[in-house]
Amino acid sequence: MKQITKNEIYKHYIALDWSKSNFALASIRDSGTKYKVVEHPPDLKILKQCLKELPGKKILTIEETTTAQWLYVELKDYVDKILICEPFQNKLLNSGAKNDKIDSVKLCTLLRNGSLKEVYHTRDELYKLRKLVSVYEDFVNASVRLKNQRSSMFLSEGKDHKKEKILTGNTINKFITQKQNLSIDHFALMRKEFELIFKKIEKENLTIQRLVRISGIAVKLAVMILAIVIDANRFENKYKYYAYTGLVKHFKKSGDRDYGKRNARHSRRLKRCYKIAANAAIIGKNDIREYYEHLLQSNYSFEDARNQIARYIAKATYAVMKNETDYRPYQWRENIK
Repeated sequence: MKQITKNEIYKHYIALDWSKSNFALASIRDSGTKYKVVEHPPDLKILKQCLKELPGKKILTIEETTTAQWLYVELKDYVDKILICEPFQNKLLNSGAKNDKIDSVKLCTLLRNGSLKEVYHTRDELYKLRKLVSVYEDFVNASVRLKNQRSSMFLSEGKDHKKEKILTGNTINKFITQKQNLSIDHFALMRKEFELIFKKIEKENLTIQRLVRISGIAVKLAVMILAIVIDANRFENKYKYYAYTGLVKHFKKSGDRDYGKRNARHSRRLKRCYKIAANAAIIGKNDIREYYEHLLQSNYSFEDARNQIARYIAKATYAVMKNETDYRPYQWRENIK
């Protein structure tokens, strides 16, 4: 998301490579040429002590992994800034010899050069919503997968799963479909419990209450959008936000060669939220449905109109979250001449 600017000068540039077996901590001074590397079995107390011993202003980078948020919270008070970086962008780590010590030194080099792309992390309580939403989506995906497997079982026997609950004919098929039904019912129950928690969160969170007033966005979508974004102020403008949602494409050209429009790296989950919201809005009777009809009358194709609606909803949610204001319906009319 961000890079270190020239105005951000640190005395120590530090990179951490953490694993279950050990950690490697590489550091270099702002005007130094030699790297100092500490390797040790994974011990948080020793790691914190190593950071304490480095005087002056310091910045630490860690690659985005499953332990990144935990390390971010634990180490935030021991450095002036923590930059969780995007592994996809760190091409230098893939070249040459590779071990924890070498990786930490290369990461340190990229950090001092300002060549790392930051992944958003925070100690904000809202960040916990991400885990809740992530587990909920796991349950949904598992439920869909089981339903598809059950449907395939019935099709393999030339039967309709909508008309029968249990496959008869042999004990194996009967046993399998019985267990599938039990698992599907269990996941359905778990989903309802999650949705009750989402409702409770809505009552306690003003931002979610504002988001659900936007046509096409229900409680689940509002919680998911907030869980992914956390803080809309981390995006400089709506165009940066559009790129993050994956609702716009980048134009690529080099020399005389035109590579056309390409998808940027984005949050697929957030893009899916806005696609769902757009489809929900255009089948209802609301201000956004009227905007959709206006687009069709303006010679937009059905697909282009739906995409424009998704961007419109993204723009509305971004404004609501960033400015902490209520949604204003029919804003699209203001731009019509």
